[in-house]
Amino acid sequence: MHVGLDLKVLYFGTPVVLVSTRNADGSANLAPMSSAWWLKQSCMLGMGNRSKTTENLLRERECVLNLASADMAASVDLLAPLTGARPVPETKAAKGYRFEADKFGAAGLTPQASERVAPPRVAECPIQLECAVEAVHAFAETASAVEVRVVRAHVEERLVIPGTDHVDPVGWDPLIMKFCEFFGGGANVHPSRLAEAWRMPHQGMASSG
Repeated sequence: MHVGLDLKVLYFGTPVVLVSTRNADGSANLAPMSSAWWLKQSCMLGMGNRSKTTENLLRERECVLNLASADMAASVDLLAPLTGARPVPETKAAKGYRFEADKFGAAGLTPQASERVAPPRVAECPIQLECAVEAVHAFAETASAVEVRVVRAHVEERLVIPGTDHVDPVGWDPLIMKFCEFFGGGANVHPSRLAEAWRMPHQGMASSG
């Protein structure tokens, strides 16, 4: 039997992407997001219009999509309550977000020079996609769908099927954001500050102690 509901959140489960962009002063910004889908050599990113990442994408027209693995949940969770926007937007401030200029340092992640775009890659991410912004489409009232084209892909050698240009789907264990909770290999792998901020009524999730 099905139950009719007005669902508050529709994040059924998508890979976590750490989007690195360049700020106006040349410094790097890094933000986690999980509203992305790929088709051929392009990707569509669902972004809030008031985010620092969106501002940078519109101005610089390039980014790196760093795909986090399941064992990176702790680092991603450290990024979750941070924003590069100052002042902090009211909607984010109400959920406990705070301004942070050095996102890489705050999450204990390492910037790595890109080959074709200015923003750095995240060295710890096993898959890194350098991208150019192709178009921006209005989506809902407060969001945009940003269309990007992959211009260079980097994959850890251990994840490449020998003798091919294909990623091993068995070896690749992406971090999944499912209803604001972190999953990998089908299991909840780390408590989520984002879920706490959204007051998600989850049961049986991983606890920090």
